[in-house]
Amino acid sequence: MPLFAIVCRDKPDALETRLATRPEHLEYLAQSKVLKLAGALLGDDGNPVGSILIVEADDISAAQAQADNDPYTKADIFESVTINPWRLAVGSL
Repeated sequence: MPLFAIVCRDKPDALETRLATRPEHLEYLAQSKVLKLAGALLGDDGNPVGSILIVEADDISAAQAQADNDPYTKADIFESVTINPWRLAVGSL
C-alpha cells in the first residue's frame, strides 16, 4: 500500500484547544489501522504548531479520511492540511 504524508499547520492561538483535545487525539491515533508515524511540529518556543502523520492507505481518499476524522480537525485547530504521496528514502518504519 502507498504511503502518504499529512502535514497540518495550526491556526494562530490554537495551542489551548490543541492541549485540551490532545488525549482524544492520541486515543484516535492509537486506534488507527493506517497510521505509521505521527508527531508534533514545534515552534521556536518548543510548543506544538502543527502535526505530521505518515499513513499507509489504499489511496489518498483513505489518507484524507484519517485527517478528516482526527479530533484536532474536528476541534478546528488547523489552518491548513496537505496530503501528499510519500516515499521513505532513509530509515525504517
